[in-house]
Amino acid sequence: MRDRLERTASLLGQKRDRVVVAAIAGDTVEIAGDADAVYEIGSLTKVFTALALSRLTLDGVVGLDEPLADLLPSAPPRIRLQELATHTSGLPRLPTGMLLPALLNPGQPDPYARCDAGFLEAALRRTRLKAPRFRYSNFGAGLLGLALSRRTGLGYDDLLRPPGLKSTGFSVTPIQGHNARGKPVPPWHLADLAGAGGLRSTAADLVTFLRAQLAAEDEAIRFARSVRHDINPYAWVHLGWMGRRLPGGREQLWHNGGTGGFCSFAGLEPARGVAVVALTNTARLMDRPALELLTAMGED
Repeated sequence: MRDRLERTASLLGQKRDRVVVAAIAGDTVEIAGDADAVYEIGSLTKVFTALALSRLTLDGVVGLDEPLADLLPSAPPRIRLQELATHTSGLPRLPTGMLLPALLNPGQPDPYARCDAGFLEAALRRTRLKAPRFRYSNFGAGLLGLALSRRTGLGYDDLLRPPGLKSTGFSVTPIQGHNARGKPVPPWHLADLAGAGGLRSTAADLVTFLRAQLAAEDEAIRFARSVRHDINPYAWVHLGWMGRRLPGGREQLWHNGGTGGFCSFAGLEPARGVAVVALTNTARLMDRPALELLTAMGED
C-alpha cells in the first residue's frame, strides 16, 4: 500500500504543490505528506452538511421532507430539505445573479464572499426552479447550511464539525493556496454559503472522519446512506456522498472539492473497508489518480 500511496502523491505533486495522500485499509493507515497541514476542502464540505441534516433529522429537530420555506420563508414551497442534500431541488448551480459576474471575471479572488444571508435569500426569491432531477447545486447546499443554522441557532463550526476533529472548521488558517498556473491566491470565505464549500481541514482529521464512515457505528452515518437518489444505472447520490458502481458490481462513495487555491478528494469502499484522502494546495483536480488508488486498494 505504501508504494501505491507514494506513486499517487508523486503524480499529484508538482513544483509548488504541497500534497498529502492518506490510505486506510482496516486498522492500517498510511499517510504521505504533512498530515497536520490545513487545506481548504471546498465541496467536500457538503458531506459534513448532509451529515448534520441526518443527525438533526434523527433528533427530531428537522424533517427530510420539511419544506425549506419553514426555515427560510423566501423559499418556494416545493423545495424539501432532503432535495438540497441530494441536488434534486431544481435550484441552479450558483445563486441567481452570480453566473454573469463569474463568467466576466473568472479569476476573482474571493467570489463567494458577498453571499451573506440577505444576498442568498434575495437570490432565492429571483430563482426559477427547474424540473426536480439531479442537478449539482452549490446554491442548494449553501441554503441547507443556512437553514439548519437558523433552525438550531448554531454557528457553522458548531453545526457542521463532527466531534473529534481538532483542526477542522471555517476559521482555521490554511496553508498558501495556488491557482492552476501555480500563482499564489488568497483564501476563500464563503459567508453564508459556507455549507457548500467553506470548511478547512487536515488529512489527519479526514482520516478520522473516514474511519468513522467505514465503521458506520454512528446512526446518523447509516441514516445518511439510507437515502439514495439514482442518477443513472452506474451513479447515485446519498445525503452528501456521491456513489459509483464499478464493473463487477463494486460500489464506492466519493466526493471532491475545489476552491481558488486548493483541491480535495475523499472516497471509500465500505464493503472492503478501504478509503482514500487526497489534498493539494493547487487548484488542479485529482479525482482520477485518487480513484485509481482507492480501486487498487480494494483489489488487494
